[in-house]
Amino acid sequence: MFDDDEARRAILDLRQKIEAVRADSEQKSADLQRLMAEESAQLRRSLVELQNQLETSRVENARLRGQVEQLTKDVADVQRKQKDSAQSWEDRLRKLEPMKISWEGRDFLVEVAEKRDFDAALAVFRKGDFAVAESLFSDFLIRYTNSGFRPSALYWTGSAQYATKDYKNALTNFRLLVQQSPDHQRAPEALLALANCLLELKDAKGGKKTLEELLSTYPSSEAASAAKDRLARLK
Repeated sequence: MFDDDEARRAILDLRQKIEAVRADSEQKSADLQRLMAEESAQLRRSLVELQNQLETSRVENARLRGQVEQLTKDVADVQRKQKDSAQSWEDRLRKLEPMKISWEGRDFLVEVAEKRDFDAALAVFRKGDFAVAESLFSDFLIRYTNSGFRPSALYWTGSAQYATKDYKNALTNFRLLVQQSPDHQRAPEALLALANCLLELKDAKGGKKTLEELLSTYPSSEAASAAKDRLARLK
């Protein structure tokens, strides 16, 4: 059996062991809490860093999307401008390309400017401004020497000159038409006008001979009918 001192020592020893265990347990608990706190803080820092990275990525993605959208718009604008430019060039080239027309019994190719100038001169003649029309047609004959409109331009130049009583020059243009294009639709009318010029110039013999040539060369033309009447009056 233990005496009282031994019992007390045993109790104190047990108490010290219990205190030691408790202190150790508390230290371990404190260490564990500190470790958990550190890990928790590290986790929070990692989460914050990850969130910042995600936000940076979101902003960068938004910026890239904006750039892509702008590039897409720019490409679309460039393509549209290229298409418009190509269409514009095609339209311009088309306007410059020769066109095929039928005029006074003939088919031929003309340039856009050529047709425009001829039409403008003819419009002036039809308005009765014969002096200006003569100038326009004369200029046309100089600038478009090989034009399919040439026989017609000679005819209208002579007609404008006849209207202004410039019979000598009118005679020259009518004669050129008959000589250069005897098969032209206007040739019989030009021959009749040539005869009229000679008669206006008091060349009755030349006028009569020209009317007879008209009857012989173009007997079925309307101009030939007029020539018959004119010859009858000359006899």
